[in-house]
Amino acid sequence: MSYLLVLGGLLLLAGGGEALIRGAVALAARLGISPVFVGLTVVAIGTSTPELTVAINAAMTGTPDIAVGSVIGSNLSNILLVLAATALVQPIIVDPRMVFRDGLFLLAISFGVAMVALTGVITPGQGTAMVVLLVFYLVFSYWAEVVRNAPSAERREAEVAEYKGIPPKFIYAIPAILIGLVGVVQGADFLVQGATEIARSMGVSEAVIGLSLVAVGTSLPELAVSLLAAYRGHAGVAVGNIIGSNISNLLLILGVTGFITETPVAAQIARYDVWVMVAATAIMVPVMVTGLRISRAEGVLFLTAYVLYLVSIFTGLPDMVMSILYG
Repeated sequence: MSYLLVLGGLLLLAGGGEALIRGAVALAARLGISPVFVGLTVVAIGTSTPELTVAINAAMTGTPDIAVGSVIGSNLSNILLVLAATALVQPIIVDPRMVFRDGLFLLAISFGVAMVALTGVITPGQGTAMVVLLVFYLVFSYWAEVVRNAPSAERREAEVAEYKGIPPKFIYAIPAILIGLVGVVQGADFLVQGATEIARSMGVSEAVIGLSLVAVGTSLPELAVSLLAAYRGHAGVAVGNIIGSNISNLLLILGVTGFITETPVAAQIARYDVWVMVAATAIMVPVMVTGLRISRAEGVLFLTAYVLYLVSIFTGLPDMVMSILYG
C-alpha cells in the first residue's frame, strides 16, 4: 500500500504541477506579463508548488527531515538531473544576464541557507526573512526584465513559444490552476505518507527518503517543462526555470515552512547534503560561463555526479564524512 501511495503521489504531483504551470502561464499571458518574467517567476514558483505542499505537509505531520530534505534534494536534482537531461536532448545556450545576476544570487542564498542549516533549526524569524528576500527578488526581476529591458515583439514571441497551447484558450486557465492545486496538494499528502512508511519499514532515515525519492518526485514538473522546451528547440528556457525554481525552493518553501513552525534540520543535511547542493550550484555557474552553454558532455558529468551522490547517501557515506570532519 505504501508503494501505491508513493506512485499515486508522484503521478498526481506530475499531472497537477503540469496543469498548474500551464494555467499560470496562460493567466500571465492574458494579463500581459512578460514571458521573461513568467519564466523566472511564475513558472519557477509553479514548478516549486509540489515541493511547497510536500514540505508543509511533512513539517505539520512531524516529519521535518522529509520537509527539509525534499528541498535540498530537489535543488540537487534540478541541477544534476534536470539540467543534465535537458542538455542531452539539446545543448543549452545560456543568457549571460541569467548567469551573472540570477545564478550568482542563487549561489549566494544557497550559501546563506547552508549557514542557517548549521544552526540546526529554521526559526519563524529566519523563515520570514527568507520570504521577504524572495519578494524583493521578484520585484527586482520584474523591474529588470519588464521595465528596464522590455523585450521586443520578436523576442517575446520566441520566449513564449514553448508555452503555446498550454492551455490553448484562456478560458481553461482558471480550471487548470484549480485542478493543478488539488493534484499537487493530494499528491503531496500521498507521497509523504507512502515515503514515511517505506522509510520506517526499510530502516532508511526520513532525511534520505526526502533527499532522494521525494526530491526526484517533486522535480518532475521541472523535468517535464525543461525537456519539452528542449524538444521544441528552446533549451535555454530550462536554465531560467531551474534557477528560478531553486531560488523559490530555498526562499519560499523553507521560508514558509520555517514561518509556520520551527523546523529542525537533521545533522546529515546540515553538515553534508546542503554543502553538496552549494557545491553543485557553484559548479553550475562556471560551467554556464564556459562558452555560455551546457554541452552534452557536461550533461553526462552532471548525471554521473548525481548518481554518485545518491549512492553516497544510501551507503552511509555522510556518516563517515561527518565522523571524520566533526569527530
